Amino acid sequence: MVLKAGSKKADMHFAVTEVTPLTEYMLRLKFKNGEEKVFDMKPYLDIGIFKTLKDETIFKTVKVSFDTVEWANEADIDPETLYNESVDLKK
Repeated sequence: MVLKAGSKKADMHFAVTEVTPLTEYMLRLKFKNGEEKVFDMKPYLDIGIFKTLKDETIFKTVKVSFDTVEWANEADIDPETLYNESVDLKK
């Protein structure tokens, strides 16, 4: 598990282009390579800055920022982690 402390340009296929918050602390992600995946945030919600994301109002502030996702509380996650730890969206 790699958590990102600051912003950096991601490898192209790890770059997030769209994010949608879902129920139960899940994120629907679209990557620059066209893949769509779902990432489960629940395992992170007891770690540092991510604890505040238990407040669903804050969780829903997620947006794309510098090839990854970021919340209003300035929490973000390395795009490689998002890519590698998410599951393919069933079409």
